[in-house]
Amino acid sequence: MTKLQNKFQFKVEALRTLPSPYQSYKSTTNDSETIYYLLVDMKNLPDNLPLDVNPREPKMTTNVAKRLLNAVIEPENDFYINNRGIVIAAKSLKFNSMDHTVTIDLGNQNDESDHYSYGILDGGHTYRAIMTQRDQIPDAQKKYVRLEVITNVQNITRLSDARNTSVQVSDIALFNLDDNFADVQAAIAKEPYRNKIAYKDNAPEPIHISDLIRLLYAFDIDKYPDDMSAPIQSYSGAAQVFKRYQTAYDTAFYKALTKELPTLVRLYDTIEATLSKKYVAYKKASGVQNPRFGSVRGITPKESSKTKFLGTSTDYQISNGYIFPIFGAFRSLLRFDQSTGVASWVFDPIDIWNSVGDSLAQNTFESISNPQLAGKDKQLWLTNYRIVETQSLRQSLKQQVTSTPKV
Repeated sequence: MTKLQNKFQFKVEALRTLPSPYQSYKSTTNDSETIYYLLVDMKNLPDNLPLDVNPREPKMTTNVAKRLLNAVIEPENDFYINNRGIVIAAKSLKFNSMDHTVTIDLGNQNDESDHYSYGILDGGHTYRAIMTQRDQIPDAQKKYVRLEVITNVQNITRLSDARNTSVQVSDIALFNLDDNFADVQAAIAKEPYRNKIAYKDNAPEPIHISDLIRLLYAFDIDKYPDDMSAPIQSYSGAAQVFKRYQTAYDTAFYKALTKELPTLVRLYDTIEATLSKKYVAYKKASGVQNPRFGSVRGITPKESSKTKFLGTSTDYQISNGYIFPIFGAFRSLLRFDQSTGVASWVFDPIDIWNSVGDSLAQNTFESISNPQLAGKDKQLWLTNYRIVETQSLRQSLKQQVTSTPKV
């Protein structure tokens, strides 16, 4: 096995490929997932595969983990059948049929976006058990593990949620047992959705607490203070968002930011409810007589649809891959005073949305026509941020001119 920077090369016993049924044969670019099923000798499994894309750190002291550790060195050869295997999200996979090796690219692990997009998504306990015990497997015995490598993942959050639902929710539920969401509950105590938030496993409420945490992360100006970086993980990285909240929820900044949740929800709701109008407005200004918002990829026309948080009536269901790069742009309006511990707004974000919503819609939909790619596109996040920031500067200058006394 060989590691080439952030590429891992290793021998496989067997490989099968399952291309996406949604990929057009006529397309010159591949923007759909491909699934590779690998059978790998445990001794050929690469060391140091990243685990941070996984919602939880493997804990090898549980009874389940202990059984896994023992299963690796058992004389039976049915591990690859009985174990669910390891799921890896990768940037690309290449197979060399001459020597039966694959090379998987896990991106630039020094880049936050790649760090929380590529790596072991599920099966972290299996991987850790193999790494711990495989040297004890007799030389005469071969033991195999199944790998499922998925390349070009369009929505890492949905995939992570689907593969780790019970684990992720349990982590949050355990966090809730110590009343660690008390600040959130206090912030939304007077809001109409206060009784619609699920804090526990299998709760019937329609909105999960993680949805509110993602809104906070998108406005984390302590971690993302300017237009040099963007909180893309609020859209694409559930694990990173929760880890950040766990470490920061009790800080002065996050306590102040949490109090702004009602404003954040209203802003998100307003964007979701009126984005179609902003799209139509910029299209008409560009000369399109009959803009069709419903024909855009990721937009589903649906009469009597409701927005996620406030239940505002809308005629469309919009992928949040379009909404988050717009929503996150308004963090340029947020300020935090360390001396007072208070968060405030330079201008009302909804007023700014009403002013530059057309431009934000144009920049978003003219840049990328795939919502899942839009939600992860750093350049889109940054240019939207600059649109809001520029409008804020214009408003400030206008106020200065208006308030300056005439001589």
